[in-house]
Amino acid sequence: MTQTVWAHLPNAKHIDWVLASLNTHPEKWDAAFDAARDAAREAARNAAFDAARDAANNAAWFAAREAAYNAVWDAAWNAARTSAYDAIVALVAYDDCAYMIESEVDEIKILAKLGDQRAILLLPACIVFNETKALTNASIAV
Repeated sequence: MTQTVWAHLPNAKHIDWVLASLNTHPEKWDAAFDAARDAAREAARNAAFDAARDAANNAAWFAAREAAYNAVWDAAWNAARTSAYDAIVALVAYDDCAYMIESEVDEIKILAKLGDQRAILLLPACIVFNETKALTNASIAV
């Protein structure tokens, strides 16, 4: 198995899942972006992204964030890429947010509407996970 730049991060398996899911289900990420946009308008998403990016911009995490960015940008459509990149930035910046991907969508929507930055950025990933878990009957092994 190839060692990724982000393999040392606590949420590495979730980052790997985002990338794999984006490659196999780009249409779901595209649709999830639209669904999440209604729950967390652009200004809130941008503020959350900026805060998470700032948190992820120290030397230890910058390379992981950039490597994941490059992997995402090779994968799919614009909205899908944006959603996946937002999720990866949150996973790099916040060690305690991976559980949100496997949470119920309605729970994460509530947190996003309340302004939780992690929930705003991870809502599309949560939507995609919940839509695809029925297909795979699996969770992200952590």
